Amino acid sequence: MIGIIDYGMGNLKSIRKAMEYLNYPVKMITRPEEIQKMSGLILPGVGAFPKAMENLIRNGFVEAIKYAIDQGKPFLGICLGMQLLFEVGYEDQKASGLGFLSGEVKRLKGGVKIPHMGWNRIYCKVEHPLWQGLSKEPYMYFVHSYALSEMTDDVIATTIYGEEIPVAVARENIMGVQFHPEKSGDEGLRILKNFGEMV
Repeated sequence: MIGIIDYGMGNLKSIRKAMEYLNYPVKMITRPEEIQKMSGLILPGVGAFPKAMENLIRNGFVEAIKYAIDQGKPFLGICLGMQLLFEVGYEDQKASGLGFLSGEVKRLKGGVKIPHMGWNRIYCKVEHPLWQGLSKEPYMYFVHSYALSEMTDDVIATTIYGEEIPVAVARENIMGVQFHPEKSGDEGLRILKNFGEMV
């Protein structure tokens, strides 16, 4: 069973529908104690970084998520859910993130239109199970104003939007994508299928 963490922020229904379409059993997680019953976890997210962290803390999810990750359960952060994996975010105000990966989340720069909204080609820098069966440089759908601010050892894909920006990360069982695979057609669904196979 794959748990989709419902902390009051995110397009949960579209992710749930995508996973059900792929025939993976999913459950919407509203209480931290439910997390331990799941074999894998998805942390979606749309909105502001500080508010998201406030909600996760208030609902008791942070320690439960950390425990599940320490147990080796596959974990996928999507959009804001990827950003929350890092140490610090600077949206509206400086706020601590989950800190599972090193890095800071900052506003996009390079003289580009913000938010970044639409289809962009991604460049997979590292072979990873998430990319199994994808075309060489697939297009994915983005809606965001902030991103991981620098290339780290955990970056597995980038895109070009004014400059090269990281859009996917992975370390062991922790994974994150800045784009929306559930809105990215067949190739986005393939990424979710690959995650489901890991679970």
